Amino acid sequence: MSEANDNTLHNTQLIIPEHFKDIAPYTDLEFREKMAELVNEDGFEHAVRYVMPQVDYPKFVQQLLDLKSQDEFQRKAMGEFLELLAKTTTDGISIDGLENCAPGCNYTFITNHRDIVLDASFLNLCFIRNNMPLTQVAIGNNLLIYEWISDLVKLNRSFIVKRDVQRLQALEAARQLSAYIHFSINNLHESVWIAQREGRAKDSNDLTQESLIKMMSLDGGGSVKENILAVNLMPVSISYEFDPNDYLKAREFLLKRRDPDFKKSKRDDLFSMETGILKHKGHIHFRIGRCINSDLMAYDGGEDRAHVVHEACRLIDRAIHSGYHIYPCNYIAYDEVNRCNRFADHYREADVKRFDDYINAQLDKVDIDNVSAEEREYMRHMMLTMYANPLKNQLTANESGRE
Repeated sequence: MSEANDNTLHNTQLIIPEHFKDIAPYTDLEFREKMAELVNEDGFEHAVRYVMPQVDYPKFVQQLLDLKSQDEFQRKAMGEFLELLAKTTTDGISIDGLENCAPGCNYTFITNHRDIVLDASFLNLCFIRNNMPLTQVAIGNNLLIYEWISDLVKLNRSFIVKRDVQRLQALEAARQLSAYIHFSINNLHESVWIAQREGRAKDSNDLTQESLIKMMSLDGGGSVKENILAVNLMPVSISYEFDPNDYLKAREFLLKRRDPDFKKSKRDDLFSMETGILKHKGHIHFRIGRCINSDLMAYDGGEDRAHVVHEACRLIDRAIHSGYHIYPCNYIAYDEVNRCNRFADHYREADVKRFDDYINAQLDKVDIDNVSAEEREYMRHMMLTMYANPLKNQLTANESGRE
């Protein structure tokens, strides 16, 4: 594993090879200039006022301009904002498994994907609370709808995943991304965060995308297994009690059922981002598992690339599934979907009513014309499935772990 040096971590980030410049976060040398440009963007001001209606914007701008580095920006400005968000839109954020993060080691934290923006942000908030190093964050360029958003995320130490490239350029983009992740961990001595798949699992059936692990194996100078080991994959389970976007996902399921060619617009993505950030989420829990390196090193299935990648995905999925925090709503949804009362001792009648009222209120928000009773029941079933699948997958993971 990668040993961090004795220097301030972010000083190393000042040296970024030219071939990473288009995807890498801004460096501390660029920070103040780029921040000065950002605060003068009308779109940024509008977004700040929308999220924080009571903000004294000139004072807020001056506070940003007084910051000297990305670490200050993440810990002070973003940290305070995320604490405010946690207080107003959650019933608490908790984490366990921090003991699995060895001091001086850098990891690729790979998680299931629930929220476009907040998965990595709230994980870093947990690290801030525990005075731990923060991570760089992978973000798809499909979400960088405006140039100021691109500037904001690169100021916040995000690196770009190119998702709009033609097939001929896709391998080159994957090699560049793989090389940057290896460079971040082994040269910059910084951890990174990445979701286990492109896009969120609409039904919460979280499975690691094999192409993602193949991408990580493209760089490192060794065998496929050695290259995967070099990025220190650390599975993290994210458990939201309530997903503010659940009704939007159900809406998308119905629209695709009506028209298999339906595709979301950029406005849909932006609205999902806003909804995920600003609406209530109940409790949120992070569980950090163990780095998969020891288990992957013990894998004796040969060096065939497909087999090694498949095994890495299996280890990640098992760790994420077994690490979910299960809430009453998950037990209720599981029993309703499966028409049983297997977990009835994990919830009360009041919990059932609360969850049923919640589901109906969410379905009432769906803005589709002429929704039939059958279509509404279909969306309800899909929402229940979203809440049942984490428990379903955990049961399977726990059973396989006993074999």
